[in-house]
Amino acid sequence: MHFFTDDGIVVAEGSGHIYEMESGMAGLFERLRKTREGHMTTAEYFQTPETVLPQELAFGQLRVAESPSVSHQRVLREFVMTLTPFVQDRELGELLFAPMDVVLDFDADLVVQPDLLFVSKGRNEIVTAKVFGAPDLVIEILSPNPRIGKLSERLEWFSRYGVRECWLARLPQKQISVLTLTPRGVLAEATFARAERVRSAVFEGLELTPLQIFGW
Repeated sequence: MHFFTDDGIVVAEGSGHIYEMESGMAGLFERLRKTREGHMTTAEYFQTPETVLPQELAFGQLRVAESPSVSHQRVLREFVMTLTPFVQDRELGELLFAPMDVVLDFDADLVVQPDLLFVSKGRNEIVTAKVFGAPDLVIEILSPNPRIGKLSERLEWFSRYGVRECWLARLPQKQISVLTLTPRGVLAEATFARAERVRSAVFEGLELTPLQIFGW
């Protein structure tokens, strides 16, 4: 198994039962518990010790990031506090936030952890111990990049596997971009700033502005 860094992200190539957290240098791991040749399968990923660090499985490659920043968590908090009443009052479905494994493709060993995700009520069968399938909507907080991997690849995966809408919360600009997705890719993108009301096909009637999210 090989470790390398990619934009501040620790990436582990290989397979095995990983890792015990350590509060030491860079918040990484104390030791490798068990290794073997070949990539990590989804089943093996589920057997790794539970951790609060962001981690994903990208076609058999385990990717692990450091814990998020305070700014990132503030934005996530505001999204959760704002969207939860909207979803619950209308009985629209369920909101879940990271770290939550979303299995986009079990056989291809693709598991992601969006910062926030929404599954509509009519599709709640995909939510069990994990989320097995594409959420209706995902939110990624960019500062300026995703916590794990590259934005382009994440959008490609979300599109291919059926996510309807992806919101990008752009921390440096304090803007929210709403991307409409199809299996072919991004169909449309609209960016909202300051007091502009965010418009969403998934959350019709939502009253939300970037000021509410970034105004702390």
